[in-house]
Amino acid sequence: MYDSNPTLTGIKTIDESKQGSVLFKEQWEASHLPGSRKFYIESYGCQMNFSDSEIVASILADVGFAPTRNVEESDLILINTCSIREKAEETVRKRLRFFETIKKARPGTKVGVLGCMAERLKKKWLEEEQLVDLVVGPDAYRDLPSLIGGTEEGHRMINVLLSREETYADISPVRLESNGITAFISIMRGCDNMCSFCVVPFTRGRERSRDPYSIVAEASGLFEQGYREVTLLGQNVDSYKWSNPETGESVNFARLLEMTAQVHPELRVRFSTSHPKDMTDEVLHTMARYENICKYIHLPVQSGNSRVLGMMNRTYDRPWYEQRIEAIRRILPDAAVSSDIIAGFCSETEEEHQETLSIIEWANFSMSYMFYYSERPGTLAARKYADDIPEEIKKRRLNEIIRLQTAVSLRHNQADIGKTFKVLIEGDSRKSDLEFCGRNSQNKMLVFRKQDGLKPGDYVMVRVKDVSSATLLGEIVEG
Repeated sequence: MYDSNPTLTGIKTIDESKQGSVLFKEQWEASHLPGSRKFYIESYGCQMNFSDSEIVASILADVGFAPTRNVEESDLILINTCSIREKAEETVRKRLRFFETIKKARPGTKVGVLGCMAERLKKKWLEEEQLVDLVVGPDAYRDLPSLIGGTEEGHRMINVLLSREETYADISPVRLESNGITAFISIMRGCDNMCSFCVVPFTRGRERSRDPYSIVAEASGLFEQGYREVTLLGQNVDSYKWSNPETGESVNFARLLEMTAQVHPELRVRFSTSHPKDMTDEVLHTMARYENICKYIHLPVQSGNSRVLGMMNRTYDRPWYEQRIEAIRRILPDAAVSSDIIAGFCSETEEEHQETLSIIEWANFSMSYMFYYSERPGTLAARKYADDIPEEIKKRRLNEIIRLQTAVSLRHNQADIGKTFKVLIEGDSRKSDLEFCGRNSQNKMLVFRKQDGLKPGDYVMVRVKDVSSATLLGEIVEG
């Protein structure tokens, strides 16, 4: 995934610098006090990127860097990027222009691009964006010390090599911007699904699952530190599968969910993201058995039309998706389901758009992430299909989807008025320090007035009094 003979003067690949990584660490530790240099990191895109940034923070801490929220005092600026949509790339380029002013004001500051855009654009960052000093793909974070060492010597460094084994299972993440109550745990990396619109298989590589015992150990450690909720992360958690070649032991996602739920009854367990083709009844029954496995499933549909789903290479059709929703309703009648939806995919007709609107109503999604189609270079769709829906039509269809989902979300929430939910207090509400906020099992945010003696991390029973399309408003009641 990288060129061992780069044509750009001053750029080194990881093979050229790897032999100096141990020496760099020794020299660094000898010449710098722990935490004497600071790094600043911004993360964009999916929850996996934010989780990766916590892994990066741990690796940097081992060589003496301390995190800072003030970019102007940083010695190393990192931006962890997403390539899913064009807008994300535009945002990153604007931020790099801003970081250029920091570099001018603070000579010696280094800037690095991490994550999916780093892998997709590779040396282009170093050739076109002269302010970038290092480019590091999602599987190369262990090599950050040696890459930083190369920049200290005046080189611009790159490693975007993808791996079939890397899971960072042995690295304890540094929880950045943490509320001390909720945390993400990465359980797998990469994706094998090859949806035609998606760059993830090309930027994050093939799917591989992390040792379940390291996941359970991380969850146990978080609980001991006071965390009360973990979210198991993967591009497609339902395809999680780990096996021990020596003993023959095998762990699928249903078993991993159970193992994590058994850490402690007061540790809530969530997960994201599920794929309709892999969501099994076994997973649903496991969720039903454990009160602390949250009754919420993010199940992206992308389109409500079977022909469009076929072009997207989603490997299911509308009837299959409906069958999965029906199974959720049967086994987990109190569960909430959310979704991802793409408007204006290649050749989508008005009738097919109407089918997407109809499945929002039928499935009764509690909420959705909604976008119009953005062609990504290198994907199957970019190679095979014409991006032939005019932007104004894409935007109009997206607005119709948003309006409908907002109405469905409001009705979904109105059905909760008068109900009482167990809520994990996460902190103060955004609007008032007289109120707490927290989520119920269905992943809905509740806001309610504080009571003496309660604190973040406590569970309370809250009765819903009023709602908006996004929030439930309630009052604490006796359990």
